[in-house]
Amino acid sequence: MAHEYKYDVAMSCSGCSNAVNRVLQKKEGVTSVDIDLEKQSVLVKTDDAVSYDDVLATIAKTGKKVNGGQVIA
Repeated sequence: MAHEYKYDVAMSCSGCSNAVNRVLQKKEGVTSVDIDLEKQSVLVKTDDAVSYDDVLATIAKTGKKVNGGQVIA
Protein backbone atom coordinates (compact mmCIF):
# COMPACT_ATOMS: atom_id res chain seq x y z
CA MET A 1 0.00 0.00 0.00
CA ALA A 2 1.30 3.44 -0.90
CA HIS A 3 1.55 6.35 1.51
CA GLU A 4 0.80 10.03 0.98
CA TYR A 5 2.20 12.77 3.21
CA LYS A 6 1.78 16.55 3.23
CA TYR A 7 4.31 18.93 4.78
CA ASP A 8 4.24 22.68 5.41
CA VAL A 9 7.75 23.81 4.46
CA ALA A 10 9.15 27.35 4.67
CA MET A 11 10.18 28.10 1.07
CA SER A 12 10.64 31.64 -0.20
CA CYS A 13 11.78 31.10 -3.80
CA SER A 14 11.98 28.59 -6.62
CA GLY A 15 15.52 27.72 -5.53
CA CYS A 16 14.13 26.57 -2.19
CA SER A 17 11.42 24.44 -3.77
CA ASN A 18 13.89 23.03 -6.30
CA ALA A 19 16.23 21.97 -3.47
CA VAL A 20 13.39 20.13 -1.71
CA ASN A 21 12.25 18.55 -4.97
CA ARG A 22 15.78 17.41 -5.81
CA VAL A 23 16.41 15.56 -2.52
CA LEU A 24 12.98 13.93 -2.54
CA GLN A 25 13.26 12.75 -6.16
CA LYS A 26 16.57 11.06 -5.28
CA LYS A 27 15.09 9.22 -2.28
CA GLU A 28 14.41 5.58 -2.98
CA GLY A 29 10.73 4.74 -2.56
CA VAL A 30 9.40 8.22 -3.36
CA THR A 31 6.98 7.88 -6.29
CA SER A 32 5.65 11.45 -6.61
CA VAL A 33 6.48 14.95 -5.39
CA ASP A 34 4.13 17.93 -5.81
CA ILE A 35 5.34 21.28 -4.47
CA ASP A 36 3.16 24.40 -4.19
CA LEU A 37 5.51 27.31 -3.54
CA GLU A 38 2.68 29.80 -2.99
CA LYS A 39 1.07 27.64 -0.28
CA GLN A 40 4.49 26.41 0.92
CA SER A 41 3.28 22.83 0.84
CA VAL A 42 4.92 19.61 -0.27
CA LEU A 43 2.82 16.57 -1.14
CA VAL A 44 4.81 13.33 -1.28
CA LYS A 45 3.66 9.88 -2.37
CA THR A 46 5.79 6.89 -1.43
CA ASP A 47 5.78 3.12 -1.43
CA ASP A 48 5.37 1.08 1.77
CA ALA A 49 9.03 1.25 2.75
CA VAL A 50 9.15 5.02 3.29
CA SER A 51 7.71 6.47 6.50
CA TYR A 52 6.52 9.98 7.34
CA ASP A 53 9.63 10.52 9.47
CA ASP A 54 11.93 9.32 6.67
CA VAL A 55 10.54 11.97 4.33
CA LEU A 56 10.63 14.60 7.08
CA ALA A 57 14.33 13.90 7.70
CA THR A 58 15.05 14.12 3.98
CA ILE A 59 13.36 17.53 3.71
CA ALA A 60 15.23 18.72 6.83
CA LYS A 61 18.56 17.93 5.10
CA THR A 62 17.90 20.89 2.78
CA GLY A 63 17.94 23.27 5.75
CA LYS A 64 14.33 24.29 5.15
CA LYS A 65 12.10 24.58 8.20
CA VAL A 66 9.18 22.16 8.31
CA ASN A 67 6.32 23.90 10.12
CA GLY A 68 4.06 20.87 10.26
CA GLY A 69 2.71 17.96 8.34
CA GLN A 70 0.20 15.18 8.18
CA VAL A 71 -0.32 11.67 6.94
CA ILE A 72 -2.99 11.76 4.24
CA ALA A 73 -3.10 8.10 3.26
